[in-house]
Amino acid sequence: MDVDVIVIGGGQAGIPLATRFAKAGKQVLLVERALLGGTCVNYGCTPTKTMVASARAAYVARTGARLGVHAGEVRVDFAAVIARKDAVVKRWREGLQRRIDGACERLRVVHGAARFVGEREVEVAGERHRAPIVILNVGGRPNVPRIAGLDTVPWLDNHRIMELGALPRRLVVLGGGYIGCEFGQMFRRFGAEVVMVDHNPHLLAREDPEISEALEQAFRAEGIELQLGGQVDRVADAGKGEIAVRWPGGEARGSHLLVAVGRRPNSDDLGCEAAGIARDTHGFVTVDERYATSAPGVYAVGDVTGGPQFTHTSWDDHRRLYDLLLGRSDRRRSDRVVPSSVFTDPQVARVGLSEREARKRGQPFEVATMPFGWIARAVETDETAGITKILIDPRDERILGVSLVGADAAELVHIFVPLMEARMSARPIVDAEFVHPTFAEGMQSLVMTLRRYALD
Repeated sequence: MDVDVIVIGGGQAGIPLATRFAKAGKQVLLVERALLGGTCVNYGCTPTKTMVASARAAYVARTGARLGVHAGEVRVDFAAVIARKDAVVKRWREGLQRRIDGACERLRVVHGAARFVGEREVEVAGERHRAPIVILNVGGRPNVPRIAGLDTVPWLDNHRIMELGALPRRLVVLGGGYIGCEFGQMFRRFGAEVVMVDHNPHLLAREDPEISEALEQAFRAEGIELQLGGQVDRVADAGKGEIAVRWPGGEARGSHLLVAVGRRPNSDDLGCEAAGIARDTHGFVTVDERYATSAPGVYAVGDVTGGPQFTHTSWDDHRRLYDLLLGRSDRRRSDRVVPSSVFTDPQVARVGLSEREARKRGQPFEVATMPFGWIARAVETDETAGITKILIDPRDERILGVSLVGADAAELVHIFVPLMEARMSARPIVDAEFVHPTFAEGMQSLVMTLRRYALD
């Protein structure tokens, strides 16, 4: 069967691409082998942030005495937490289905595993389909590290841990990245003992050391044990319902093990070779600045390209590719500013370069840091944990990067994103009038910590 566009994968780029092309008059085939919504709706952002909200509520109730409020004994109904998560996920799935149903009759959805059998020719559910345009939005899945003994013990990934029927007694988290940090703090707040293990010397190892240290301080204050700098080489059944995670000179034991050491692309069973689609050594589909693969007429977006693996990046990929294919824009993949956030407490957010990255590139910069606790609103709400940091180009005052650790950092980072997208200087933040007392006002204070903007 011939169509105009085949979209493989119903994630955060695939669904809007399919529905928009259909509304534009194209005959579209959308192929999804699992659940509509991709990682974000089913196993990522939606369920995890819903559970983070429950964990935050438990923490606030337990620590209310710091604000003069005594809540008494706090009990977490873990089954209710999971049920609420499932209800929110179901709501988003139904919303996506309504969007597809409302697209038009030109959009057909087929459930099954797609595989290339030739140039721009795909086989799925016993049928073959061809199109002049094929778009890959197949995403990724948890990476399984090569650790001796891992196949001999039960272990959890970010999906299975959200399906548990009961709270773990002691959770060992292998990995100190985004996923590990969010789940580690979440389950500590639910009431589990938690130990986090990572081979890097700091959590969130890609951040500047002071950023990571601010989060580590908060974690330790909540009773999370951190075992950093040891390369895990063995996992074993320790008996009595415990799993042992071992590295030279150390060991961590727990009733449950979460493995959160990155993700790998869902490209190994696509038949890329049959279509002439090149992949890198990690399996990511290689694309150019216009999302084009090595195969003419085949494009790839989202996590499978190996770029920033964020929902908002995948969604932005969709609108850039759509405009490129319709000739409405020529914005390249690299012509954008990509913010990120870890939804821990305090939150960690960044946009642009870290200081370490700027130095590596030889980029001239001026830098300023300010404790989050210097913000008036932070003192008033007793949310003083964290640090703020900004880099600007001394030649034109453009903002090069901002790193934030603190309350609502994921919201605050957007103060800087539009200015960076427009390649403007930091001066408008200095000249603007901010409401007092707000966390946002603190971002003005951060900028004015730079010597050139300091008040006399």
